[in-house]
Amino acid sequence: MKIRKEDALEYHRSGRKGKIEVIPTKPCQTQWDLSLAYTPGVAEPCLEIARDEELVYEYTAKGNLVAVISNGTAVLGLGDIGPSAGKPVMEGKGVLFKRFADIDVFDIEINTKNVDEFIRCVQLLEPTFGGINLEDIKAPECFYIEQELKRTMNIPIFHDDQHGTAIISGAALLNACELAGKELDKIKVVFNGAGASAISCAHLYTLLGVKKENIIMCDTHGVIYKGRTEHMNEFKAMFASDTNARTLAEAFVDADVFVGLSVGNVVTKEMVRSMAKNPIVFAMANPYPEITYEDATDARDDIIMATGRSDYPNQVNNVLGFPFIFRGALDVRARAINDEMKLAASYALARLAKEEVPDSVIRAYGGVPLKFGKEYIIPKPFDPRVLTYVAPAVAKAAIETGVARKKIEDWDEYKLQLLERLGISKQIVRVAVEKARGSNKKIVFPEGNQIKILKAAEILIDDKIAKPILLGKEDEIRELILTNNIDAEGIEIINPETSRYYDEFVEEFYSLRQRKGITRNEAKKYMLLPNYFGVMMVHKGYADGLISGLTSHYPDTIRPALQIVKTAPGVKKVSGLYIMLVKKEAYFFADTTVNVNPTSEDLAEIALLAAQTARRFNIEPKVAMLSFSNFGNAPYPESLKVAEAVKIIKQKDPELMVDGEMHADTAVYPPILEQDFPFSELKGKANVLIFPNLDAGNIAYKILWRLGNADVIGPILMGLRKPIHVLQRGCDVNDIVNMAAIAVVEANG
Repeated sequence: MKIRKEDALEYHRSGRKGKIEVIPTKPCQTQWDLSLAYTPGVAEPCLEIARDEELVYEYTAKGNLVAVISNGTAVLGLGDIGPSAGKPVMEGKGVLFKRFADIDVFDIEINTKNVDEFIRCVQLLEPTFGGINLEDIKAPECFYIEQELKRTMNIPIFHDDQHGTAIISGAALLNACELAGKELDKIKVVFNGAGASAISCAHLYTLLGVKKENIIMCDTHGVIYKGRTEHMNEFKAMFASDTNARTLAEAFVDADVFVGLSVGNVVTKEMVRSMAKNPIVFAMANPYPEITYEDATDARDDIIMATGRSDYPNQVNNVLGFPFIFRGALDVRARAINDEMKLAASYALARLAKEEVPDSVIRAYGGVPLKFGKEYIIPKPFDPRVLTYVAPAVAKAAIETGVARKKIEDWDEYKLQLLERLGISKQIVRVAVEKARGSNKKIVFPEGNQIKILKAAEILIDDKIAKPILLGKEDEIRELILTNNIDAEGIEIINPETSRYYDEFVEEFYSLRQRKGITRNEAKKYMLLPNYFGVMMVHKGYADGLISGLTSHYPDTIRPALQIVKTAPGVKKVSGLYIMLVKKEAYFFADTTVNVNPTSEDLAEIALLAAQTARRFNIEPKVAMLSFSNFGNAPYPESLKVAEAVKIIKQKDPELMVDGEMHADTAVYPPILEQDFPFSELKGKANVLIFPNLDAGNIAYKILWRLGNADVIGPILMGLRKPIHVLQRGCDVNDIVNMAAIAVVEANG
């Protein structure tokens, strides 16, 4: 994936600056609310906490709040750039905590390189946070800082640069050794790199069973051997080897495992060839591994390899660890994150990699089969099961080792609570993008001369989501590409006026519409219109889908689709759907864009198509047919048609969970159904809402969008024979990319 400087800067500065904000979790609208939130009501929890300090976890956010703290002395691979320059990274770490484990984060950048000052500052913050994630602090200072904070503080302290890679690679080591037929206590392990990550990895590997005397560690000055005095510290000295090897190449001879935590391209094919049978190579330098995947696998066909990169098998990614480790630690109010908790995380990840991978995860990674073996020794970062494997394992270890203040009695219930924390709304776009990635589908954009379309096309290629085809005058588009510094490699540009398809499309359109009043001359004019030309490309199979509407009106996009592509087999009418993302939940609203006053049969068809759309995003549909009536209490023609639609749906798809007619709040607030309508076949909260007419659907989605601050994906056209979707006028680049991904998913079937 190629990231351009201007894109990264625009991402961080557009809209609200940075990547995070603070949002109240309690109502703060009325005077009553404010009196409870602040004075005088706030005095009550203050007094309770003063009486029993443990109640701070009950009445404040401490139990779900982590500080990401850095002084910016070892940022990513950027080095000592200072606390202010490191702040975007710390904000990003907070985003990952929230995204993967629903943990709130304050990032704190400390302006000191003095170890004692840093330690004292963090110690004083203990009342605020449930845990401390130390980040991007250079070695060896990071060792002293973490040791002292762990000794003096009563909340979890975790330096991710040290322990994150150790935990994830430790899981990979367990599984790689099993596959290679190697015993941990007999393997020879060579490290290149002697910083925070390497020292921590070596320590954790010894806890897993590797013998310290079988570890050889190298730094930029060669092998760290017993008796070496230059460029040493007490942490390197712990792994000084009794060996005659003095260079990395010499250390490689007959090694079973290589662990790279250094810089790119320092390992040669010859070094790999000198290793023992079934070698294990973890080349984790980023973005350039110590040896490339291609070179390593070319050197040895019996190799098991992992890197830090997402474009090769077995990515060692710290995001598999820290969010879930803190989640488990916070949920039992742990006083520390100890070695047993780290080992529990490694064993949990190793165990998960051996489990059968769900189809939803396989689809999310492009449909490539994932099965425990040489190319799958650790789980994928976006596998949702990581949360329910690692967090409980860490929590159990905390309880068993006596560092937990709180016990969990019902572990099955705890796993359900973990899943509810994340919800599904954040997964919608990711599922579409991951399903689309690598399928090589062609998506045509009639508005090829728009800057947003050009930027979206660039992203689609870089992320391997789709192959974009832009319609318009090539000179004009090329000029825009040049002036906006867009990488045009892979972008296809077609001018309808000069296209080799033009005559073919004219004849096809004339054939389709000659009995609808269209002459051949008129067909020639229509095929000069980008929307008509683009739809014809999809119809004839030269493209797999179409995205339009950025600058054109809705009817101008949908009309060509209805005239040329037409409806899918068995479908009578096209309908429209929006995906509404509200906090942690996703709702599918239909019909919101097409059918003004649908019949019972139309509503049934819309509901079935909407349910099918939900399943494309790995969501099991729960369909509510909405009305002003609740199960017959207002029997007017408008509500009776909805009730009749329910009967039709149940005949066509008896397995689909659907009910109605019902009020909107009945559909989305389960206590109403449970208390007043226990007979309903709809259980829990509905996620597919079918509106009785266009007025209701269109008004509802726009109010929720504008006043409810919902994120909106759509409109998605349902029922067409080929994927053709309409953009909202003025939407941003990400919306265009997302809609293209949805079109690809639909084209994949």
